[in-house]
This record gives sequence, C-alpha cells and structure tokens, in this order.
Amino acid sequence: MRRPMARVLSMAGVIVLVSVVLVACGQTVDSSSTALVPTGYVTAAGQQTIAGFGASGAWWPHDLYQWSAANQKKAEELLFGPKGLELSVYRYNIGGGGEGVHPAGGKTAPPSFLVSPGVYDWNDDPAGLTFLRAAVEMHVPVIIGFVNSAPPEFKTVPEACGGDLASNEVEAYTVYLATIAQHLHSIGLTLDYISPMNEPDYTFSTCGQEGMAVPPPERATVVSDLYAQLQQKAPYTKIIADESSQVGPQLLKEYMQWLPQVYKDIAAIAHHTYDFPSAATLEQMAADMAQFHKPTWMTEICCWDGTGYGQQYNPTISGAMWMADDIYKDMVDGHDASFQWWLAFSDAMGCSPLGDPSCATEINSSGWNDGLAYYDPNFASDGNQQIYLTKRFWVMANFSRYVRPGAVLHKVSSAAINLRLMAFSDSSGWVVIAINDNSTGFAATTVQVSIPTKDHLDLTGAYQTSATDNLQPVTGSKVHGDLLTITVPPQSVTTFVLANR
Repeated sequence: MRRPMARVLSMAGVIVLVSVVLVACGQTVDSSSTALVPTGYVTAAGQQTIAGFGASGAWWPHDLYQWSAANQKKAEELLFGPKGLELSVYRYNIGGGGEGVHPAGGKTAPPSFLVSPGVYDWNDDPAGLTFLRAAVEMHVPVIIGFVNSAPPEFKTVPEACGGDLASNEVEAYTVYLATIAQHLHSIGLTLDYISPMNEPDYTFSTCGQEGMAVPPPERATVVSDLYAQLQQKAPYTKIIADESSQVGPQLLKEYMQWLPQVYKDIAAIAHHTYDFPSAATLEQMAADMAQFHKPTWMTEICCWDGTGYGQQYNPTISGAMWMADDIYKDMVDGHDASFQWWLAFSDAMGCSPLGDPSCATEINSSGWNDGLAYYDPNFASDGNQQIYLTKRFWVMANFSRYVRPGAVLHKVSSAAINLRLMAFSDSSGWVVIAINDNSTGFAATTVQVSIPTKDHLDLTGAYQTSATDNLQPVTGSKVHGDLLTITVPPQSVTTFVLANR
C-alpha cells in the first residue's frame, strides 16, 4: 500500500486503521465491503472425542412389529440409513417382562427372556430383536442394552415396576444380564455396552412403565458384579452407569457413594438431564467427572414443554431449536461425548392424524415431546402405518449424519458471535454447525469461522433445517484459506462440511 502523506489522513488509511482495531476485538472486515463481520476462532486443541448420537428402541418396536415388512423397512431406513438419521447409537431395551405395568400407561413393556431362574426363552422378544438386528445389520457403531427394571425374581416387589433391586439378588441379576449379552453375541447381535440400571433414584411405583430403584451404595456392587460376570461370559461388552435422571440433584450429589469404587470397571459415566441443568451445573459436572478419566454420555432427554418437563406435542422448529441448544450445552459446557434422545418413535401425538390433517404439524397440549418421529396411535384400527417426521428429527440429522464417532469437538470462542457454533474435526476435515436462535423477525446472521488448519479446505456441502427446510442443501457460504464465511437465517440449524485437500 502506498504510504499516505503526513499532512493528509486518507480515507483508505482510516479504513485500514479501523480494520486493525476490530481484528484485535475479534472482528474482521469483509473483503467485498466495509461491513463488519464477526469472527469465531476455533481452538487448535480438541476437547472430547465424540462417541455418537442416538435414540432408544423402548416400547415402539411392539407396535411397529405389527406393521407390514415394507413399512418396517421404511422405519429402519429412517433411523439407520444414510438418507435418514444414520444414528450412530441405538439403545435396545432389555425388558423386565412388564408384570404389573398398566396398559393404560400407553407404554407396552418388552417381554423378559427369563422364564424362571436359569431358564431362558430366547424367542420371547421378537419385536425388539427385529429392530436390534436392523441396527446391527445397518452397521450402527454403538449398540447399548439398557434396563428399566429387572425381572421380578430379582426385586423387592413381585412386579416390573416399583420397588428396589433386591440386595441379595444382585449377583443373580448380573449373571442374568451377562447371559443375555453372551446369547445375543452368539446370534450376531453384540451389545457393545450394558446399562444395568436406568434412573435408579425412582421406583416408578405408579407402574406407568417399568422401573426400579437402586440405592446409591448398592450401585457399586451392581457394577463390580456385572463387570466380573461380563469378563467371564461376554468380555466384548462394557458397562455404562448409572443413568441418573438429573445432573444437579442426583449425579453430583450421589456419585461419591459409588463411582470412586468402580470407575475403572465402567466405560462411560452416563446421565440424563431431566433437571434441565444450567451451563454452570454442566460445567461443574465436567469438572467433577474429570478426576475419573472416563467420558460422560448424555443418554436420555425429552419432553420439554417450553418451561420444563411437561405434556406437549411440538413438531415445529421451536421444539427442534430447544433440542439443538440442549446438544450444544451438553457437549460444549458439560463435555459430554454422546447425545441420546429418548424415543426414536412415539405414538403420543395427542391427536388423530387421519381425522385431522393438521394434527401432525401443529402444537397441541395433549401429546408429548418424547419422540423424534411419530406414528398414528390408532394404527391398529385405522390401518395408518405412516411415520410423521418432526423438525427434531431433521435437527438430529444435522448432527448424527455428519458428526460421526471419533470426531473431536473444538471450542469456538468469540464474544462478538450472535450464534452458537460447534466445530468438529476428523481425519477427513471439519464439520461446523451453526445454531441461530434469533427469532424470525431478525435478519440473517453473517459470521466468519477461523479454522486452525494448515490444509486447504473445500466446502463440500451445507445443509439447513429451519421452519421451511428439512436438511436442505444451501449455497452462499464460502471458504478462503482458513476462513469459512457463512450466512444463516433465524431459527435454523446449519451443518457445514469441509474436506481436506
């Protein structure tokens, strides 16, 4: 640049001076104009390695098993196929038999393989095994077997709901779980992990679903006994625990009663987030769990009604944006390595899609936000085997399709960014996800993302979910050197895929 004369401060000189000051504050100047473009800086050091994104096969397999083979296949493709969610985690529900569970609860409990002590009927869960086999055959990387309740033989009550796991039956219970893992492996359905207790602070005594409590001191015995049994019978299967329902009131208050004794026996510390924890609580969780040198996994969440846990059906982008924000908080603030939604499919629409054409797409207060996709609760009588996709389904696909196991999360820092940005790296390149929470009255937001790489990057695709788009390919973004420039509309989640070359 030509040096300006000392007695004249040229306009070009003013622009350069302003540019230098703004770069120091975390902003740059767009080369095509003098408009200010905020810049987010991706840290070179990675944080946690991602284990995957998933959902559970609880309850709905019983219903979809009654569908035609063609429609079952469509459901499997939606969950596991490359044009659907391509989930990298599937949670298979090891049933307790459902004794005492009320059908009015709408949650059909899976049968138990256990007929009597030491006797098993391996044909007793054809519905669950059908979709488990689909997950395995479609190469889902992570398969978890999780337990809501032990069979009554191992409990303090003669039902698969209410009561505790009996302390004098822990060893027999863990033999039972290891035997299941061993058998499933023998028929080509290997469980990579077992979760022996789900939300162990609750008995679920109302019997709307299976459940049992496991007091905190007893959790260590469950884990250590199960570890010993798996080493003998199924060494290919690891343990996750303890799937506390809440982070602040339960995991953080109780983990010292069991985790220090058995952390070496588990592969991941699993928790739910039904207290909808703040960023500060999740940061405290990350700090407390770091001492054990085990990854943390968020293994269940659902049912946000706009203010907390409650009844509502919201298939719209507002419900999906909440889920995207939850993924961000869990992974960025809590350092969770996995995010797993509760139900893959649900029938809790709160309305009849055949009787009301707007039912599937509008908010109501009678259904539940427990599924990624939904089906007609009256399918058995009206013959409707259609699956209704929510915006949550498509936002999950923004993550699950493109952020695969083994990717590493990198923090994106800049106080000037009015977006939630997440950056992931792997051997092939980078994935950047932009979550724009601004309300629909706001203009689109343009930012730059500075990526710490010496490789040349190609932007191979950008995929957007919004009120009008479902993982729609979008154009207009560009990469130059290590700078990705993006423009994203309000109420949207956009995934940018960058390849090394």
